[in-house]
Amino acid sequence: MKVRKAVITAAGKSQRLLPLQTLIDWDGQEKSVLQILVEHALVADVEEVCVITWPGDETRYSQAIGAHSGRVRFVPKPQALGYGHSIYCARDFTANEPFLHMVGDHLYVSHTGKTCAQRLLALAEAEDCAVSAVQPTRETLLHLYGAVGGRGVAGSEDIYRIDTVLEKPTPTEAEQRLISPGLRAGHYLCFFGIHVLTPAVMDILGQKLAAASNGPLSLSTALADLALREQYLALEAAGQRYDIGARYGILTAQLALALSSHERSEVLSRLMELLVDRELATAAARSEG
Repeated sequence: MKVRKAVITAAGKSQRLLPLQTLIDWDGQEKSVLQILVEHALVADVEEVCVITWPGDETRYSQAIGAHSGRVRFVPKPQALGYGHSIYCARDFTANEPFLHMVGDHLYVSHTGKTCAQRLLALAEAEDCAVSAVQPTRETLLHLYGAVGGRGVAGSEDIYRIDTVLEKPTPTEAEQRLISPGLRAGHYLCFFGIHVLTPAVMDILGQKLAAASNGPLSLSTALADLALREQYLALEAAGQRYDIGARYGILTAQLALALSSHERSEVLSRLMELLVDRELATAAARSEG
């Protein structure tokens, strides 16, 4: 299969401003978080991007994307019916095609020559199936992420065939249902925030939405059903995800981008100067006291 489209969800009412935050990207250019995400998709050879927005945010989001706005379609989300519903709002855009999906409040920094999205698309197209990026995560953080269980694919150290998906499981649930051989004790495969999804996901979300009584629609429950219907793989991400909505999230993401750039040495030098100045000021304050 060929993945030509991407869907970025940015409709969370409490997180609407996060995609508009400005950072210095790895190439030294000042960009909004949304522009960085759109470029992440385009570098992976995606042709069109759909951004799911809170109604009324389309104009400023378009301005934040800059030169790429002509390749982006905005779809307002009319009701707050959950994460799965946000993705389902893009059903007309995806038009029965597979698609790359990213969330609008995370940034992704790769540790290899390829971006996280590039590696994910390459595997999805080669295996003709849905693939989710995952990362081994300690059990104390399970309450923050969806998680999967499955078996490693023969001949690979970082690909798993998913058989179980749980949304923010407890450590007890994970221990009982999410065993993935080869991981360190107390660690589980949690979603990284990037997926390549097949058209079957839209069908499943539509069925669940029709059966729901206006409650929140979860993506994880749809992915659990997907794992029962067709081959569904997980790829261990060679990088880090940064939640810019977390405390100091913007700062952490900016440092990560800076340290992955060609200005790494200068950034490290400035950090050292900052730390030394801080230590000297602390020592001076103690001596005066």
